Amino acid sequence: MASLDWSQCPAVESVPGKRSGAVVFRGTRTPVSVIFENLQDMTVDEVMKEFGVTREQVEAVLQFAAQSTEAPVPSTPNVGSFR
Repeated sequence: MASLDWSQCPAVESVPGKRSGAVVFRGTRTPVSVIFENLQDMTVDEVMKEFGVTREQVEAVLQFAAQSTEAPVPSTPNVGSFR
């Protein structure tokens, strides 16, 4: 699976020297990975409280990740029928 281009998501940032350049929620030191690591066991409200992020930030990250997985299927040239 290809990695996401987080530079296209305005809710996050990656700053060299801040969390070793990890992708974090903008204006925080909270890595985006906490969302994906914790939503199975925690509600969005619990994640927000535990990690100090807003609902808008969480929704933006989840929406960005979901949209990034909806890449168009590449077309293949017609090489004849398979039998």
